[in-house]
Amino acid sequence: MKPVLQVALDLMHLKRAMEIAKEALEGGVDWIEVGTPLLKSEGVEAVRALKKAYPGHTLVADMKTMDVGGFEVEIAAKAGADIITVMGLADDSTISESANVAKRYGAKIMIDMMNVEDKVARSKKAAELGAGYICLHVGIDEQMRGGVSMAEQVRQVVQAVPIPVAVAGGITSETVAEVLNAGASIVIVGGGIIKTENVTEAAARMKKAMTEKRNIHAGFEKKYTQDELFEAFSKVSTPNIADAMHKRGVMEGLSMRNPHGTKLVGKALTVQTSKGDWAKPVEAIDHATKGDVIVVDAGGSEIAVWGELASWSARMMGVAGVVIDGSGRDIDAIIDMEFPIFCRHTSPHAGEPKGYGGIGHEIICGGQVVRNGDWIIGDESGIMVVPQENAVEIANRAVDVMERENRIREEIKRGRTLSSVQELEKWEQIR
Repeated sequence: MKPVLQVALDLMHLKRAMEIAKEALEGGVDWIEVGTPLLKSEGVEAVRALKKAYPGHTLVADMKTMDVGGFEVEIAAKAGADIITVMGLADDSTISESANVAKRYGAKIMIDMMNVEDKVARSKKAAELGAGYICLHVGIDEQMRGGVSMAEQVRQVVQAVPIPVAVAGGITSETVAEVLNAGASIVIVGGGIIKTENVTEAAARMKKAMTEKRNIHAGFEKKYTQDELFEAFSKVSTPNIADAMHKRGVMEGLSMRNPHGTKLVGKALTVQTSKGDWAKPVEAIDHATKGDVIVVDAGGSEIAVWGELASWSARMMGVAGVVIDGSGRDIDAIIDMEFPIFCRHTSPHAGEPKGYGGIGHEIICGGQVVRNGDWIIGDESGIMVVPQENAVEIANRAVDVMERENRIREEIKRGRTLSSVQELEKWEQIR
């Protein structure tokens, strides 16, 4: 089977899906998938609309059926779907009934192996029950945790079943060669195409990578690992991170004192001190490693615990910046040296180095709990703390937010308003 490129229209709005489908087909996409979010928001009318618009292309309805398979397959097939997805976790009778009904309407079923533990055994059984395709699928939420590779899994399933195998889940032009060389016949791409500003170009790049069976750099839709968090957090804004964290993690009342263009990214080295006592904040510089952010809980005091000389010392040691729930001084000099500083107050008055408090303790800064090793990201919109144990997932979700906004921005530039792109009136909550 010649490798097939399938675009997953995992969108909320049919109007946007129709436009993106057109651009994707111009870039060489073979199959169109009506994604599960689109089916849930617009119903099977989305299937009908896309089939009428593009009758010459195979249409996949990602129903993710778990029960009453025959009935759901009939609904999708009558609406124009050529392929309907059924979950591998479904009962055997659901799969066999779905396959039988699909044949009646000249369609096929694709079995989605998401969350199936023994994918080889289940794929064999699905093929015996009448499935037309197997889909090895890493879900979006799982992708956000990073470090997912499917090549070996694809190789095992391809060797085990006589039907074509599809792959879905974070596949990009930078990784597609691996799954094709492992034997995949269908490559399903969602975000790597539909979130791009130039959908046609992204689809063409993916198609070229598939045709030549070689990875082509895209710089898009990458999933970051633990070792790549600095790169990921450097790409996104604090609003992106706040959206990814559902508005948690925002340090309140602290402001960036540097001019436009200064950004702060690094791991926290925490400091607890008392009013006006600058001993521990300064001593923390000696405990810092390159790239650390010194985060100081000074109880919101208006007496400065940080200034120019501390900033020079920190900069020379490779400290990325300082965040103070309290006051800093010599701000003009700190700005001139381009050392990132966030603080609640500024004041010319400094206290005394008495040595109260500690370094490396759990603290409260800007109303947020901060521990040693948590990620600190700051820009002109504010400053965020990301718990270290969730950092990979939050970083990937923030990048996803940024990339989705890139596509919406492109649609606005074409002459539509934000309200019309998002269909706000239609999607206001009904009470």
